[in-house]
Amino acid sequence: MSGVIEIRTYRAQAGRREELTELLEARVFPLHRETGIRVLGVFPSAEDSDTLVWLRAFPDADSRDAMTKALYGSKEWTDELAGVVLPLIADHTAVLLDDTPSLLSRWPEPAA
Repeated sequence: MSGVIEIRTYRAQAGRREELTELLEARVFPLHRETGIRVLGVFPSAEDSDTLVWLRAFPDADSRDAMTKALYGSKEWTDELAGVVLPLIADHTAVLLDDTPSLLSRWPEPAA
């Protein structure tokens, strides 16, 4: 089985991309890592001041299902983060990629 890379595109509420990015980096991505989800990075759009793209990765499709259920079912997400993060997002899309070229194995680990 190959890994799965998820490309998530968020359009923040007008003028709130920086706030959303800071919240993702400070609170949401650490929760992902605690759940075993690898966050590969967040990238602001060069074309739209309200849009950002971020990538997360999973060992395989089955672990993606289990890890996202654990993440979005966690007390920290349901009681704290969902109510703060979701209002900042005007729209989002997600695309799943099979990591057949094994990019994940060559992606640098985040700095501690």
